[in-house]
Amino acid sequence: MQEQPKLKDLLEFPCKFTYKVMGYAKPELPDLVLEVIQRHAPGDYTPAVKPSGKGTYNSVSVSITATSIEQVETLYKELGEIDIVRMVL
Repeated sequence: MQEQPKLKDLLEFPCKFTYKVMGYAKPELPDLVLEVIQRHAPGDYTPAVKPSGKGTYNSVSVSITATSIEQVETLYKELGEIDIVRMVL
């Protein structure tokens, strides 16, 4: 049985990497997401915000130029720690 490739083996750095952050539909969600991203991957970002069908949640998508697997993993962890965030894809 073949082992599944790890994320770090599939990516070549630097590369474009998109985070999709699902959280409660609060107006501060995009700002909170950008605050974390700016800490680890400073840049000029325009997050794409989409409401869920019922409007309870929003998804915020932001693409960064990732420079290392450590950066990618740190961002997953810290984005997931935002209070109103439910999931990071």
